[in-house]
Amino acid sequence: MEFGKGFYKTFKEGLQREWVITNGIGGYCGGSIINARARKHHAYLVASLHAPVQRYAVFNKTDEAIKIGDHEYSFVTNMRPGDVNEEGQKYLQRFIYDELPHFVYQAEGTFITKTLCFEWEKNTIAIGYDIMNGSKEAEFYITPFFTYRDHNQRVERAELKFKEEFETKKTLKLVPKKNKDLAIRLYVSNGKFEENEEKFDSDAVLQTEIETGGEAVVNSYTPYKIRVKLKPNEHKKISLICTVEKKFNKDAFETIKAGVNRIRKLKEDSALKDEFALSLVQASDQFIVNRKSTKNKTIMAGYPWFTDWGRDTMIAFTGLTLVTKRFEDARSILKSFAMYVKDGLVPNMFPDEGLEPLYNTADASMWYFYAVSKYLEYTGLEEDYEFIKNEIYPKLEEIIHFYEKGTGFSIYMEEDGLIHAGGGYDQVTWMDVRVGTWVVTPRHGKPVEINALWYNALKVMETLSEKFGVISKYGKSSKEYGKMAEKAKESFVKEFWNEEQKCLYDVVDGDMKDDKIRPNQIYAISLPYAILDAKKEKCVVETVINELYATYGLRTLNKDNPEYQPYYKGKLHDRDAAYHQGTAWAFPLGALVSAYVKTSVRNASENSDESTSENTSENVVAHVSGTDVIADAKQYALHLIEPLKDHLLDGCVGQIAEIFDGNEPNISRGTYAQAWSVGEILRAYVEDIL
Repeated sequence: MEFGKGFYKTFKEGLQREWVITNGIGGYCGGSIINARARKHHAYLVASLHAPVQRYAVFNKTDEAIKIGDHEYSFVTNMRPGDVNEEGQKYLQRFIYDELPHFVYQAEGTFITKTLCFEWEKNTIAIGYDIMNGSKEAEFYITPFFTYRDHNQRVERAELKFKEEFETKKTLKLVPKKNKDLAIRLYVSNGKFEENEEKFDSDAVLQTEIETGGEAVVNSYTPYKIRVKLKPNEHKKISLICTVEKKFNKDAFETIKAGVNRIRKLKEDSALKDEFALSLVQASDQFIVNRKSTKNKTIMAGYPWFTDWGRDTMIAFTGLTLVTKRFEDARSILKSFAMYVKDGLVPNMFPDEGLEPLYNTADASMWYFYAVSKYLEYTGLEEDYEFIKNEIYPKLEEIIHFYEKGTGFSIYMEEDGLIHAGGGYDQVTWMDVRVGTWVVTPRHGKPVEINALWYNALKVMETLSEKFGVISKYGKSSKEYGKMAEKAKESFVKEFWNEEQKCLYDVVDGDMKDDKIRPNQIYAISLPYAILDAKKEKCVVETVINELYATYGLRTLNKDNPEYQPYYKGKLHDRDAAYHQGTAWAFPLGALVSAYVKTSVRNASENSDESTSENTSENVVAHVSGTDVIADAKQYALHLIEPLKDHLLDGCVGQIAEIFDGNEPNISRGTYAQAWSVGEILRAYVEDIL
């Protein structure tokens, strides 16, 4: 992906595209494509001090300039109070994002390529400057911007206090007064440190924070600049390293080469050939990280501010780890969450050392069954079944038991065999916004997607129990799980089918049937085990496409509803009001694609009287292969998903955002890189279209 001057004709246009790279332990590095900061999360080194959490920005950025003869060219890009901008992007020829981000500057025939890369699984950012000087002597200047702050917060200039020393002529050491156990080191391979008259860069303005009502300025400590002399026509490479590690690789270009090779190998190992799919393989890598407390892998829900959540992990799991053939990581993630199952609940918010996890979710445990089932579908060796049997299956038995008998957050099976969830102020589905005592999207009762997942979980257990038998005190026989599944299915159709609107109710609670048209119903079709007949499935899919499809995702509420909120913008209160009341989300689009292909093929099969309602989507596709139905279904599904190819060039380049405005032009909002957005689009694209 290359972005030339046409993408940043003005300073503010240049702020509209961002980039991010991560280090495999929760840390990240990011900014705008013109190197200006637009949000407080823009920094070159956000270190994760206790993987993957305790994230602190320690290095905001570097600014550069070059002096050629009597002329000085500043590459500095900062937004200042009063709408005054330092517009060094006019010397930026291109921003390139391939395996890594690169800035290419030019002045008087001198070309400077700046590349950033993490030393993998280290809080160490390497910056490589590859300079091809022109025909004149020149001096190149680098100004590093230091900080020490929680990555979600600003820091005042007066708080930026450090004890500093030069360990060598090439290595500056800074120890924050607020954390004397941490040392920030800056190493440079060439050049000389020179003191700046002004030790601080104060009150740089952050445009995105202005738009969202956040803290809109950032301060940095800038005690030194680095001066590098360049001879005429000299080709010089400079390594600049910033780290909080005691040991680090001092050759930025070795780190860069290793980073490029690592990404290329991930793509090669995936065995995928499609360009869009391979882009998403690379995007997937940003989210899979180590968790120190479990000594296993986990999935970060989104950058820049989310950590690892149970629900998000299980939804993203298939695309991020199975489609990409990262099976060792998949096993590690399943083990991470199995360790913390409590009373049948998978954690919603993952614990850190010394902290209790939060279990306020009804769907994380249900999605866990889906993840396990998909893991076996993609692997399927006897050793994989043994892994599930020995380390995971007893937890699955426990989950079913507690959902049946009752567990926390008013989660229990009612007499009709369906799952009730939530009560009071608890929000236990993914539509979980609560502002004080204001429950924005109340869904207490029997939510449609929870019960579609429940039926699928019971069918998974019916199959696995037949193979494994009863292992724990919570276990049942295959026949018992099968009976529970049949009862749940019969009740589901009776309770949730909305004959008037030809779709499914969103929530049922006694005589209350919520007829708001929301995307949650699509999971009754997209999940492996069919719970509706083919005609009802077709009606649901058509309703979702007609009422909720919004180019990059599915709206959370249809436009005709009086509660519909078309735009997710403004201050936090306004954004919370829109979050699940019209805002479009990318991740359910994956389910729609799967549901559309499955339903199209299944209906063709049903019309031939050669299928039954118990067929999974895989069986149906296999049954009618060779007809035009599959080709047509895939072509239409491609139309649904194809706009996301363009989205990779917008927002955070190479990534898929969390959410989009419900109304056109469907601008991306929220976290600029979201795990379940990437995972579900990649899964659906590979499984249902390629």
